[in-house]
Amino acid sequence: MIRADLRSERRAGWAMTAPAVLLLLAFLIVPVILGFVLSFTNARLISPEPTSFTGFDNFVRAFTADPTFFRSLLNTFAFAAVVVPVQAGFGLVLAILVNQKIRGAVAFRVIFFIPVVTSIVVVSILWKFLYQPDGLINSFIDTISFGAWHGMAWLNDPGTALTAIIVLSVWQAVGFHMLIWLSGLQTIPEELYEAARIDGAGSWRQFRDVTWPCLRPTRVFVLITITIAALGLFVQIDVMTQGGPVDSTSTLVYHAVRMGYRQQQIGYGSALSLVFFVLVLIVALVQRYLTRDEA
Repeated sequence: MIRADLRSERRAGWAMTAPAVLLLLAFLIVPVILGFVLSFTNARLISPEPTSFTGFDNFVRAFTADPTFFRSLLNTFAFAAVVVPVQAGFGLVLAILVNQKIRGAVAFRVIFFIPVVTSIVVVSILWKFLYQPDGLINSFIDTISFGAWHGMAWLNDPGTALTAIIVLSVWQAVGFHMLIWLSGLQTIPEELYEAARIDGAGSWRQFRDVTWPCLRPTRVFVLITITIAALGLFVQIDVMTQGGPVDSTSTLVYHAVRMGYRQQQIGYGSALSLVFFVLVLIVALVQRYLTRDEA
């Protein structure tokens, strides 16, 4: 009887987990394996020639014969190098401000979080209009400068296009990380601050000696999540600039999608995706090592 009940429970457990397992296999495991295999072939979406194994030719092409690849790689790391510290720092400042026991703090939390729950496609379209030569940003600059500076075409200038996307990306996602920092701040016992004040510590020393050390787990999570999201920049580029002007905003993910689907070189696009996966893995491991617990 007991064995029969155990078998029945196992069957029920497998029945309940089967849909999730099938979805993971269909939309995660199988695509990953397929992408890995295709990266070593000359596969195209529409081609009269049969797919054949080409070894490391796609990777050699990326590193020796594709200047857009290196420009995309540089743009990706430049974007991450700016967004990670700025977004993390700005989010922490906002979290400290809205953590104060003042009237209206909850309303400010909601305001800062609204861009996070808004579709990034909608946000990108909105900011694309704001960045137009006759858009609101240039109109504002013209007004406060009393006509001395008429602004510029932010997304059409190679010198400003990536910066404009950085500003949008920080504004859109900072509210999410503000809430993560805020959750960490609210786990710090008030007794630690009371002890610090008794010892004569001011606001800066309280932050340095109490807040910052206690936020270490939160800090690690925030830095890793921002880094991975920044390295995977795609939607803003696809909606606002399509990698231009002259590849000044092309990123590794966007370049892989463009080569794999728009130019139908699915084998080469898979190879670029594999390179991206390895780079993200290395960055995440290095970042985790640098923020590890000291023995």
